Amino acid sequence: MPSVNRKKNNLVPEPALRRMPCYLAYLKLAQRDGLKHISSTLIARDMGVDPTQVTKDLSYTTIVGKTRVGYEVDLLIDVLEEFLGFTVIDEAYLFGVGSLGKALLHDHGLKQFGLKVVAAFDVDPEVVGKTIEGVPIYHFDELSRMQNQGVRIGILTVPVDKAQDVAMRLVDVGIKALWNFTPVRIKVSEDVVVQNTSLYAHLAVMFNRLKSNG
Repeated sequence: MPSVNRKKNNLVPEPALRRMPCYLAYLKLAQRDGLKHISSTLIARDMGVDPTQVTKDLSYTTIVGKTRVGYEVDLLIDVLEEFLGFTVIDEAYLFGVGSLGKALLHDHGLKQFGLKVVAAFDVDPEVVGKTIEGVPIYHFDELSRMQNQGVRIGILTVPVDKAQDVAMRLVDVGIKALWNFTPVRIKVSEDVVVQNTSLYAHLAVMFNRLKSNG
């Protein structure tokens, strides 16, 4: 398999990175259907993206399609999975075992994309001490004794009014990346990666588009 230049990963624009998992999902469907080669034109047509955009996005991985043949589907899947970091499992802690937190613990798809939740934290005595999908739930106060386990990722599904305080606590114990599901835009030091995923923001966009379409 062609080598992937990981140094180029720092140069990839965020919109391209957001499209790549969509390409990957599309390619896996194509693989399931027995397709051996695929062109950027076909990918673009089925995904509603400009063909030149597809080619540019895929060029960040250093793979190059062949003229009149396109990309080898199996190879392109392997390259994308490695480039996106899905082939190496990163462990994460989840904070806030409410309805959303529980849903994420039940989501077996996360591991397929390189993320494994190994522990969850809450303060509710109704959930502390229990296990969900093999993931033990600890009281938040126990976090300090688990800070040297090599876990670098924290998933935030805590109440809005707790988000900033919890985020700061996680940074203090060495968490280097936060996947923030709260609508609050938390403030942490620049060396901590923050990915905001607001369900409510997408819901607002959907409602607005729905109204616009009459």
